[in-house]
Amino acid sequence: MSNERTAALSAVGVSIWLDDLSRTRIESGELAELIESHDVVGVTTNPTIFAGAIGGGAGYGERIADCAGRRLDASATIIELTTADVADACDVFSGVHAASDGRDGRVSIEVEPGLARDTEGTIAQAKALWAKVDRENAMIKIPATVEGLEAISATIGAGISVNVTLIFSLERYREVINAYLVGLERARAAGHDLAKIRSVASFFVSRVDTEIDARLTAVGTPEALALKGRSGVANARLAYEVYEQSFSSERAKMLLELGAHAQRPLWASTGVKDPALPDTLYVTELAAADTVNTMPEATLRALADHGDVHGDAVSGSYLEANQVLNAVDGQGIDYAEVTAQLEAEGLAKFDASWAELLETVETALENAR
Repeated sequence: MSNERTAALSAVGVSIWLDDLSRTRIESGELAELIESHDVVGVTTNPTIFAGAIGGGAGYGERIADCAGRRLDASATIIELTTADVADACDVFSGVHAASDGRDGRVSIEVEPGLARDTEGTIAQAKALWAKVDRENAMIKIPATVEGLEAISATIGAGISVNVTLIFSLERYREVINAYLVGLERARAAGHDLAKIRSVASFFVSRVDTEIDARLTAVGTPEALALKGRSGVANARLAYEVYEQSFSSERAKMLLELGAHAQRPLWASTGVKDPALPDTLYVTELAAADTVNTMPEATLRALADHGDVHGDAVSGSYLEANQVLNAVDGQGIDYAEVTAQLEAEGLAKFDASWAELLETVETALENAR
């Protein structure tokens, strides 16, 4: 039976995706259970998640032994392990995918972090991962770096569904939407069925508060301190305004009339980092139709336990959101500098997780040989 609070969020038009995946979660039946009990309709992954899952060891021994027997190196083994998890998770969500006409039931897998500044390398691996997973309800995650924009267009243009990740700024978000529309135009020219292509744009939330709040604390005035915990939500709400405006354009409308779908905003990094803030802040305050909220399990459980879903919390909030970011600027905090720093830090964190994962798998392969 579905939880009343997660059901209420779904009723607003929010798709609940779990920001976690492991072999144990798949094989234990827990992932399937979350579909029924917590209205979970998709999964996102990233290098950090896989580092934790594979590093934990449970459920991967036989597959690692098989890879060792085939003399695969650590990088190839990681591809084998992660694509198998994603393919099996796609199968778990196949019913959701069919029932939602492809809107949900999606499982995302990310290109290697080291390719974030390599356009051609990203395109090649996006196509390879799509072919390897071989599930219509998969999504390939591509970071929204400058170099990633063309990769997004090329991958969409090849008829592949894409989860654009690591978006922090409104300016970059506009560029991401343009890259998606370019991709749809190319896909149409190449004869792909636009209705089969889906995309989400992952706008990161909590990290914006973490960085801006640290700077507000350093300023230390009562005016600065009063703004803490407000920037992340304000930034995401303005992103939703960009989404509404962009997909109301004549260019977008023409593609939608041809069967294409709008690229939905996805709220990522929704686990609250500051214990002084409500633990469901980035869920209940960003509830809006046609959005996705990908939650760590702790956030999902908090929502199910005590989340106060009060309908659409985004539409009509744009003036106030602008006022918040203008006030932050008035404290001498540079928005462009913050978002550029967050992108660089995000890429660095994924690089570190990937390096840790490589080391863990190399050790496991050596032990299995």
